[in-house]
Amino acid sequence: MGYYKQDKLVMPSHATIWEEIMERSLTAAMKNQDDSTPPLSCGVNCVTPQNRTCGGSSVTLQNRPSSVKGEGPLSPFPLMPMLILVGIFYLNFVSRVVMAPLLPLVETELGLGHGEAGSLFFFIAVGYGLGLLGSGFISSRLIHRHTITLSSLAVGGATLFVSLSASIKEMHAGLVLIGFFAGIYLPSGIATITGLVRKEQWGKALAINELGPNLGFITAPLLSEVLLKFFSWRGVLTVVGVSAIFMGFLFFFVGRGGKDKGERPRFQSVHKIIRSPSFWIMAILFTVSIGSSMGAYTMMPLFLVSEMRMERGWANTLISLSRTFGIVVVLFSGLLTDRVGPKKALMIFLAATGVFTLLLGIIRGSITTPILIFFQAAAPPCLFPIGFMILSMIFPPHLRSVGVSLVVFFGFLIGGGAVPSGIGYWAEAFSFSSGFAVLGIYALGVLALFLLTAKRLHLSE
Repeated sequence: MGYYKQDKLVMPSHATIWEEIMERSLTAAMKNQDDSTPPLSCGVNCVTPQNRTCGGSSVTLQNRPSSVKGEGPLSPFPLMPMLILVGIFYLNFVSRVVMAPLLPLVETELGLGHGEAGSLFFFIAVGYGLGLLGSGFISSRLIHRHTITLSSLAVGGATLFVSLSASIKEMHAGLVLIGFFAGIYLPSGIATITGLVRKEQWGKALAINELGPNLGFITAPLLSEVLLKFFSWRGVLTVVGVSAIFMGFLFFFVGRGGKDKGERPRFQSVHKIIRSPSFWIMAILFTVSIGSSMGAYTMMPLFLVSEMRMERGWANTLISLSRTFGIVVVLFSGLLTDRVGPKKALMIFLAATGVFTLLLGIIRGSITTPILIFFQAAAPPCLFPIGFMILSMIFPPHLRSVGVSLVVFFGFLIGGGAVPSGIGYWAEAFSFSSGFAVLGIYALGVLALFLLTAKRLHLSE
């Protein structure tokens, strides 16, 4: 994900989509506010510049130039409170993706097919989307600090519930709960961070916060392999759950900030947004972005172990290293965007995503497959920065936040939920390889759609 600031594209990594949305909303709101303006809230339903809700949730930010309410003067940079929040965000993310490296073992123990295994992520995606959309109802009754505490404790408890589940239905219920309580964290987390630090330090603070999900992508497979030397897959979930509970209590007793409440969501603009053709074009684009990144990531261990006959430990190590390569590549994608413009850059990134995903499905080999995994992991993250830039260009200011939030919600539900489940069921009938090939063809089909409809988006070169 990325955003343009002073005519240059800022390129954070791809893992935390919603964090980018709310950072942009907060910044835009503050630019329209002078020192005498009352407290702000920012998000998707922009009723006034001073009162906004985000993604069905809301973030309250007070313009306090020197102190956080009840916290005393701001320190130069509250590193320790920030690290606690990073730890919570890390475990929040790991709890949602740790099932991916464990899937081969889960399949064997529970007797699941590939489709049932992939559908586990659909339940997480449903819960996460509901949590994002409904977080405002919770934070409007609790202060952000208590909402964060509730999120971490409940994510840990739900993860423990999944580790003890005796049936697939119990596991589904637990996964929905994990997704839901993970979803309520982000709006309150962003509000707490921006209240802890001075405005000129927001970039640094949010960049540090990005470490949580990025490290989660990289370390979840390695962490699973280390813990599996001592525990079963259920034990791995237990460790993650207990850690999340510990971090929740640590934040409650030691953490700082988050003294404000959120605001209840408003959905008056939703109907107007979903009637726009631009919304559906961009929503489909984001199904490719998220499906080719998180969707492929979650099913990659099963593909490598069950179809490529790769040893599980090496498979998880390979996946971890490939995500590191992807983060490095996305740092350079902004240079290309600045040189050729957003429209051509999107076409290049979308073509690369489709081609490498397709090649991963049709070319198999002990050397070629690992190489293609690296390139496939690097291409989709480049879609996020330019995607958000285009969204900011096609939606007017009063509808921009709600449009972005709904596009990402739709993309996450399909790309992060339906895509893994679909690849799994496809693999049962055919193979994982052909499933990735279909995903690649779908990405190229969306490229063709974009070429035909780009003029309707009114993009500037």
